[in-house]
Amino acid sequence: MTRLRLFFFGLTILVVGTLGYFVSLYARGYRFDSRTFRFVSNGIMVVKSVPDGAQIFVNGELKNATNTTFPLGPGNYDLSIRKDGYMSWNKRIGIDKEVVTEIDAYLFRSVPSLSALTFSGVINPQASADFSKIAYAIPQTQDNQGNTKNGLWIIENVNLPLGFAQGPREITDGDFSTGASWQFSPDGRQILLATTKGTYLLDTGSSTAQSGRVNVAARSPQILASWAQDAQKRLSDKMRSLPQELTDILTRDATGINFSLDDSKILFTASGSATIPDKLINPIPGSSTQKQERDIKPGRTYVYDIKEDRNFFVAESGANVFWFPSSKNLVLAEDAKITIMDYDGTNRQVVYTGSYIAPNAFPYASADRLLILTNLGSDSTTANLYSISLR
Repeated sequence: MTRLRLFFFGLTILVVGTLGYFVSLYARGYRFDSRTFRFVSNGIMVVKSVPDGAQIFVNGELKNATNTTFPLGPGNYDLSIRKDGYMSWNKRIGIDKEVVTEIDAYLFRSVPSLSALTFSGVINPQASADFSKIAYAIPQTQDNQGNTKNGLWIIENVNLPLGFAQGPREITDGDFSTGASWQFSPDGRQILLATTKGTYLLDTGSSTAQSGRVNVAARSPQILASWAQDAQKRLSDKMRSLPQELTDILTRDATGINFSLDDSKILFTASGSATIPDKLINPIPGSSTQKQERDIKPGRTYVYDIKEDRNFFVAESGANVFWFPSSKNLVLAEDAKITIMDYDGTNRQVVYTGSYIAPNAFPYASADRLLILTNLGSDSTTANLYSISLR
């Protein structure tokens, strides 16, 4: 009886161990090749898309639909993700054996819709640092009842909870069509309005009548200096976790430093020549295989991926580039054309062509649309803000 128990115990260990071994091989990408009767080492590709349910083509062959996981042998592949009504996502991907490569594809409508958000005209739209608010003036006009309509207005660039007002709201009245400018505080809670008659500090969450505004012209230099210090502190806090060599380069040789929404990447424009050292962090499996440029040149715009320690060239000098809220895409606003690209500069998709007042394009926080300033090509019509639906 004791020998029988030992036999079954040993057999159980052998079976469990063998199954565990084969499960580990499968998890690492190994698959049995019936032609050679051997286990072949593969890599694992995880493909996700927004929206999901898109078709996955590898070297032109339909593989599956997102979101899914499948093995591929080591090598380079042309990956295409397609869905009816959306522009195709295309990129060349490198696969290593026993390495999981994750693909997150954001798809945009091939025929986006355009709808007006304002109707009384828009002058000098300015976005807050996080693009959650846009402030603009409207020219002095009269509504259908003959009431004069003008002032400084704000539109919330976010999807508010059901029941909350989504439309534009006035934060102060007055004619600001000429000789006026305005600037958001770093946190977007205040606006400094400068006019020919004075300078006023306004709360963006409420409305202040013209008669109730307080002239802070004498304090405006101190207010702006305080805001600059606040913005610098916010940036310094985010840069504190970076390798010191990278912090030194960004401080000395970069301008327009802007972190992605999830703080995983940095968009910047080089102001001087420098070389970002290799291996600032330990490489992680499944890192991007796209071409990077660690030698930065003045005027060019780059994205540094903090997690993967890779630096990508994305735009030439003078380009207007900013983050799309997905943190995986960038928006390039040019004359008569708006392009959304992956953060590594690849997969460039033109989402809008036509008349608009460049570079007045703004991302929507929900990542499902863009806002643009346009008069739809009519020189006799005042420009308004329009929404471009991308999903």
